[in-house]
Amino acid sequence: MGKSFVLDPDERTLHGHFSKDLPPVLTVDPGDSVRARTLDAWWSTGPYHGKNVEDRPRVPEFREGYGHALVGPVEVRGARAGMTLEVDILSVIPATWGTCAQPQSWINELYGIDDPGVIHSWELDPVALTGRNQHGHTVALRPFLGVLGMPPDEPGLHETFPPRWHGGNLDCKEIVAGSTLYLPIPVDGALFSLGDGHAAQGDGEVAGTAIECPMERVDLTFGLRDDWPLTGPVARTPAGWLTIGLGEDLNGAALQAMESMFTLLERLHGVARADALALASVCVDLRVTQNVNGVVGVHALLPPGAIR
Repeated sequence: MGKSFVLDPDERTLHGHFSKDLPPVLTVDPGDSVRARTLDAWWSTGPYHGKNVEDRPRVPEFREGYGHALVGPVEVRGARAGMTLEVDILSVIPATWGTCAQPQSWINELYGIDDPGVIHSWELDPVALTGRNQHGHTVALRPFLGVLGMPPDEPGLHETFPPRWHGGNLDCKEIVAGSTLYLPIPVDGALFSLGDGHAAQGDGEVAGTAIECPMERVDLTFGLRDDWPLTGPVARTPAGWLTIGLGEDLNGAALQAMESMFTLLERLHGVARADALALASVCVDLRVTQNVNGVVGVHALLPPGAIR
């Protein structure tokens, strides 16, 4: 049994960017667990009430120009660049409120929406896993963290918005509790951060936001792999194995997702690349992860038991 640590959102742990120069707030060994709380993406101190999502009250640590409210970084002892970080996601429990808004004007223009002020405030039931907005619509919740990742091996501060090959703003709705996320480690120590709680999101995240919410409890266990080199995010989820591709457009992202899936099929089933392609055409689904963060995400999904 490893040790357990607690990570709360406060002046010591909150940050709105990735940087390999940020000092770790925790150092854990492989096998150790972290129980974290997170703010919503907008650094809010409570439910939204008003007309402009940017006018909400925020924690004192918020600074203009910051991205998502992240907690960390968590250093994993023994992690080296080129190894694989293994993150077991044991629980993801949302708070009792959340917000879905349309803060990006280009999305409104894309769909011909002339009302930039559409905001849905949600009351969340983390036990029944339902959410209800101010218009009386009720949806099922499937909570997950939008941002799980590590900083680039480059100096300076890096935005939290684009997903990267070593994680970040992946916004993949399948990486729920019960999943294991595998990420290639870009920097020694890993320096892992998390945040951007989503109570529910559709594939694509077409309005630019999900039900953005704080997370009351997130339980993670960290491990290291030196026998499985990766070029991008891979996860084993309740929905199946998935590989995430990133690119400037959907075609590029889909190609990357499939390249990673071919490698995964070779590893899981001992098949050659040509056979992996044939099996993927029969058993693997391509889905748009998100299409709103500048860098587009596509995930390839191999359902459980699809190949026996």
